[in-house]
Order: sequence, then structure tokens, then C-alpha cells
Amino acid sequence: MRIRNAALFFTLLTLPGLAPGDEIHAPAQVVAGTSFSIASSGSGKATFYLIGPYSVRKRIVKTGGGIAVDGSEVEHAGRYSAVLCSDQCSTAHFYVRPAGASRISLLVHPSRVPVADSDAISAVAFVFDRFHNLDMAPETVDFKVMPKEGRELTQAISVENGVAWVRMTSGRKEGLSKIGAYVGKTSEIRVVQQVAADACNLHIRAEWVGHSFFVETAPVRDCSGNSVPDGTVVSFTKTDASGKTTVDVPIKKGIARVEMPVSGEAHITVASGVATGNELNVAGGR
Repeated sequence: MRIRNAALFFTLLTLPGLAPGDEIHAPAQVVAGTSFSIASSGSGKATFYLIGPYSVRKRIVKTGGGIAVDGSEVEHAGRYSAVLCSDQCSTAHFYVRPAGASRISLLVHPSRVPVADSDAISAVAFVFDRFHNLDMAPETVDFKVMPKEGRELTQAISVENGVAWVRMTSGRKEGLSKIGAYVGKTSEIRVVQQVAADACNLHIRAEWVGHSFFVETAPVRDCSGNSVPDGTVVSFTKTDASGKTTVDVPIKKGIARVEMPVSGEAHITVASGVATGNELNVAGGR
């Protein structure tokens, strides 16, 4: 039976143990969800109250022996009070501690990350027992980055107040990568999309097609060899007798290509983000 009367709740907590004949003695600490017994003295019947963090239970018991407490009555971790009342009341306090790691709640950010990016992945693990209490016991969480290709990266982090947090470097190959948190036999997995990083080692070449002059890149890749996604902007800059002109072109099918009219001798450079490439010196008027 549950009691929701606040006045009764606080009255019971403040009652002193004034009846030596009906005393109770609880263990100092028990594990959540574990059945146990509270010793009582005296004889006859009395009213027993079990006051926990979220509920108050009441029942009539026979004194002079053990008062059974079912595991379902102590599933929430925290401080409990056991109160035994006949003519007067006796109170004992005890603590319920979490039952040990049974479940992990894992948060991973971001869901999309460049490859080979140092400390780019943030992972937070909350460790719970089977009753959803934060597990405060000293534990170690093994965080793992498991790319589709390449070696697995692992970092062990100690749990503090039920929480473990880490930053990890993404793998070197694009594609889906699994992020896992492990405590004993308990684990949780999330998936992160790894994409190519910024362009690296750009290379351009020029060609005449009839009377038109074109400049294009070789297939654009990052420093790990992954193809930079289409839509990434490449800037071509031409300096000739008519002045300086820059044209921004998105990558299509892996390359960037632009038509650039040339007047006399011209100097052409290429860049994408912070990456630059080779330079061309050409002459117009073909």
C-alpha cells in the first residue's frame, strides 16, 4: 500500500525511537532490487512503514522477528527509512545502492564528421543498473571507433558519478563508422557518417578545345585519398594582360572544370579552402 500524505510522511521521519520493546534494526546498505530482512524486537503486532525516495509503503507486521522487505520495494537507489509503530515508533535508516552496470545510454555528436579529424567525435555514456539508477560504482567505459575499413581505435575512460565522456579522432576512410561504449558485457552502438576531409594536393592541367581554353583539376581527393564530395568549391585565379579574374566552380563527378579566355601570357592558380595546387603559365591566342 502506498501513502501519498505529505504530513504523515514528515511526521514519521521525525518520530524518535521511544519504544524499546518494539525496536527495529536495518542493515546499513542493501543492493537495489534485493530482498532482505529488517530485525525487530518486542511482541505483538505493529504498523510498519517503508519510506523511500519515491514512495511510502504501509503494512501490519508481527514484531519480534525479521520483517521481510521484497526486492521490488527497494528498486530506487537512495536513502530509506524504516518505521515501526505500535504505541510509539522506532526508526532505522539505510541506503540502497545501484545494482551494477546493466545498461548504457550513449550520446554521440556529430552524426557526420570529416575523416582523420582529431577530437572530432564527442561521446558521452550514462551507465545505469537494470532499475534505471545511475551506477555510481567505479567502472571503466571502453569507447571504440570502428571504421568500415582500417584499424579500430579504443580509449578507456573512468566513470564519475555514473557518466563517462571522451573526444575521439575519426577514422581515415570515408563511409559509415560505428561508435561503441562498453562496460563489461553491456554495450551500446551508434553510427557516424565519415566524409572526405578538405581537398589536398590539388593538380590542374590546361587544354585547348578548338578556340576555347579550359582548365580542369585531376580527381580531387583529401590527404587520405578519399574523393572530395561533389559540390565542393574550387577557385581558379587567372592573371593576364586584362587583369586578375577568379572563378569559383563546384566539383562535378570528382573534378572541377572551367573555361577561361586568355589574353596573351597568363598565370593560373587553383585553391580549395586552405589547399592550393600547381600553377600554370600559358599563352593565349592559339
